[in-house]
Amino acid sequence: MSYALLDPDGVARLREALTTAGYTSIGIAERIGPAAVAAVRRNDLRALLRATDPATGDGADRLATLIRLFIAGRTEPVAAVAAALEPLPLSDAVQANLVEPDGDGLRAAVDLDVYTGHTGTDWWVLSDVDANTRPGRLRPDHVLGIGNAAITLADATIRDPVATALDLGTGCGVQALQLSTHAAAVTATDVSTRALRFAATTAALNGMSWELLAGDLVAPVRGRRFDLVVSNPPFVVGPGRARYTYRDSGRAGDGVCAELAAAAPDLLAEGGTMQFLANWLHVAGMDWRERVAGWVEGTGCDAWFVQREVSDPVEYVDLWLRDAGEPATAHEPANLDQPAGADEPAGASVLSAPRSPAGDPRGARLEWLEWFDQNKVEAVGFGVVTIRRSGRDQPVVRAEELRHSVEAPMGQRIAEWLARQDWLAGTQSLTDARLVRAPGLQLTQEAEHDGEDWAVQRQVLRLADGLRWAEEVDPVTLALVTGADGSATLRDQIEVLAAAFDTPVATLAAMLTPVAAHLVERGFLLPHARAPY
Repeated sequence: MSYALLDPDGVARLREALTTAGYTSIGIAERIGPAAVAAVRRNDLRALLRATDPATGDGADRLATLIRLFIAGRTEPVAAVAAALEPLPLSDAVQANLVEPDGDGLRAAVDLDVYTGHTGTDWWVLSDVDANTRPGRLRPDHVLGIGNAAITLADATIRDPVATALDLGTGCGVQALQLSTHAAAVTATDVSTRALRFAATTAALNGMSWELLAGDLVAPVRGRRFDLVVSNPPFVVGPGRARYTYRDSGRAGDGVCAELAAAAPDLLAEGGTMQFLANWLHVAGMDWRERVAGWVEGTGCDAWFVQREVSDPVEYVDLWLRDAGEPATAHEPANLDQPAGADEPAGASVLSAPRSPAGDPRGARLEWLEWFDQNKVEAVGFGVVTIRRSGRDQPVVRAEELRHSVEAPMGQRIAEWLARQDWLAGTQSLTDARLVRAPGLQLTQEAEHDGEDWAVQRQVLRLADGLRWAEEVDPVTLALVTGADGSATLRDQIEVLAAAFDTPVATLAAMLTPVAAHLVERGFLLPHARAPY
């Protein structure tokens, strides 16, 4: 089935128009200047508009019109838009809903963005216009463009070459674009036909071909296996109402993320990896780490849950209400169950229904927060989940906090973490291994003066790059790390330390062997001659 907004000839004509006009990251930057580029990143369009204004700028050239149309969201004269899109006929652009009438001119009906991927290549990406450009509540099948979540997942994805890759919930296709650089075959799915139309157009415009399948979550690919699966799913947690396809899965709580994790062993080829973004609930009386680790119980897969952010319920609900252009207070209530009607204002969605006769004093915000209260939700975590079908009898499952900045790309850091796990699993006796300190390892000491001398109170090891962990260590562990130069086995080190700290060798070995394994896992110590793991 062909989903694209334009036929192949129309796509080729649009590509020619964008190429000829210079609608690329370099072309746009040169046209508006570095100050305007920096301002646009802060959502300040003043310099951009001045640079592209026919009256005060450098004239109404094709590139200026495209910039004003698709980046600034301005309404432009019909003749200028027609010239900018040549050789694509303006009638074809209107019929495909790339542009739409607005008063005496035309405005963008889609977001046509220039995205520079991890290889440095420019891609054109089509999606719906966001609420910042077109105020008002989003349509229920709104298709997101390139936002922070998409960038986070792209940065976290391992970029090793694979034969087959799957993008679950592809949306506008931005993850599939990235996968195409290192996967021989890419499959992309979405529950939204509208999303598949955007993804198909994005693929065609960039000269790519993906297998596009319609359906909910894993349903379209049940029974198939892939080397790499990525997903930016509709992970927003709440009562389970399906208001917007881009954020709401229809599953209550964090059920969609638990479902994805449980599906990993049936989706992954041997040695395959699944990576997805997730929200998870922090429930009173429960450790969030134990909750999410339970998602992969019985799967036989390695899993690493990395929590990057934590939000309290109020800020979380307000964030997603603003994101969809919904009313955020009971003074602007939304009727949550009224279907969209033909007499709704243009650009309205299910949640834009007017106040009911009774006034609906609760509103969307209050109902959502009450659901959190009823389910004892104290906070919502956000992070990256990596699951690997390792085939090990004793899979490694970790859930941990990593809210500080890490060295980009995070996907490389995740790949290194998995490599260290493989090394640990393949090492029959860790005490026979030779370990070395990580390059650039730093030691920070805190001391208090006792009247005679400085007394060290706390010692912290820090990784200067990579995952940039910081960990407090005791004197024995510090001595172990200090002596790890690859010249002696861990067993030899322990024997030396046992004599230095007047401790039986067996006792110290029982204490330090798991400590050494932990330090290797986190990258403080590395297998000799195996850097940069």
